[in-house]
Amino acid sequence: MENQYSHYLEFDHVSKEFPGVKALSDISFTAAEGHIHALLGENGAGKSTLLKVLSGLYQPTSGTLRLAGNEVVFQHTSEALSAGIAIIYQELNLVPELSVAENIFLGQMPTHNGRIDRPTLYAKAREQLNRLGEDFDPSAALKTLSIGQWQMVEIAKALSRNAKVIAFDEPTSSLSQREIKSLFKVIRELRDEGKVILYVSHRMEEIFELCDSITIFKDGTHVTTLDDIANVTTNQLVKLMVGREINDIYHYSPRDYGPVGLEIRDLEGPGLSAPVSLSIHRGEILGLFGLVGAGRSELTRIIFGAEQATAGEIVVNGESIKVRTPIDAIRAGITFCPEDRKSTGIVPVLSVMENINISARMEHLSMRCLIDNTWESENAETQVQALNVKTPSLIQLIGNLSGGNQQKVILGRWLSTQMKVILLDEPTRGIDVGAKSEIYELIFTLAQRGVTVLVISSDLPEVMGISDRLLVMKDGALTAEMVRSEFSEETILSYAMLGKLQAA
Repeated sequence: MENQYSHYLEFDHVSKEFPGVKALSDISFTAAEGHIHALLGENGAGKSTLLKVLSGLYQPTSGTLRLAGNEVVFQHTSEALSAGIAIIYQELNLVPELSVAENIFLGQMPTHNGRIDRPTLYAKAREQLNRLGEDFDPSAALKTLSIGQWQMVEIAKALSRNAKVIAFDEPTSSLSQREIKSLFKVIRELRDEGKVILYVSHRMEEIFELCDSITIFKDGTHVTTLDDIANVTTNQLVKLMVGREINDIYHYSPRDYGPVGLEIRDLEGPGLSAPVSLSIHRGEILGLFGLVGAGRSELTRIIFGAEQATAGEIVVNGESIKVRTPIDAIRAGITFCPEDRKSTGIVPVLSVMENINISARMEHLSMRCLIDNTWESENAETQVQALNVKTPSLIQLIGNLSGGNQQKVILGRWLSTQMKVILLDEPTRGIDVGAKSEIYELIFTLAQRGVTVLVISSDLPEVMGISDRLLVMKDGALTAEMVRSEFSEETILSYAMLGKLQAA
């Protein structure tokens, strides 16, 4: 017989307004015990705001939140935690310098005679880790562990607080395939224990593999909830999210190339196991694919001067350049959108306008020129309009924007400079399908203008969809080069996993 409170979590006409912005409008749906319930929608659709209302970080402007049929009002995140609500965000809320056990029981550590009872602390932490099938040392410093293990520590922390509702916000964005498999196993076990699981992801294959039901949001409203997704297709979900079908979001078309824009000759440095040589023409999009640890990001960091090359040469538009720091790269016309935009791509405490104009300011200051405030405002407005950045104003903190809009601001920053080369590391990670299409269009536009483009992506359909030519890396070395007519998933994965074509 169905439990009286099988639909344990209920949002009843919940709205949330900020000055000038209605982030949530009349949201109503329920999530059941023993189910994995996906929250799906474009960036800015309202998913993150809803989780913040659930966590007690925000209070709804109107509407009601219920747990097990009882109305609840959370004035603070601690109240939500006490009620059994745990949110596991993409940027994990952990302290790297503390031990695993201290992170799990932070704020509720066992004590004896006024001191932390470490034997008990480690024993209780080990019990929570064993519950998740993990056996790493609870006394180890968190910073010594992998991101996948951090994820398990965050889940253990939620379980230590007897969480009934656990929400996962883009949990796989930085995990390897092995870590994703392990995480999914744990999530399914939590479901089978009767937990209410909310799952936010832009990866459609994960939604279909893992989830039992889906709630779709658009522009802060509830579009629909699908309780039976057995016969639902990706195209149907995309149409519900963005209001149109996207059968091919890449819209690739070939271009004429100019002369070589970027040439790397026998480059060596941290993360590379062999000298790397490559060349990219002006107007060409070169894709770089590899599995986790292949050395792709390390290569781009060396090209941009974020890591020091130990040997080799970098040539831009036929001119050999010395790149010791990112400033040297920017002056030479090399720009970079990093993999982790939150920690290394944006300055979250600055405004949209300030983030767009950071590099232009550096150029002015390096030439000892006065900064033109009028130009900065006009430039920011130009980039926001050209890139369709969704922001209430130029003075909005960039940290308050969605991931897709943050990425557009980073691109707008480089469009404000004398860009010759752009290095894009995971340009659409954590971005919804509609915003992805806009990013791809911008990449094609840059190439059409003659910019030299290098795109690093772990999304194989993406890198195949937008690249003119493709390089594959494994264990810090290049293993293959192929033109578009030679692309196939089997071939590319073989070079990425084995370093060679698998024998027939």
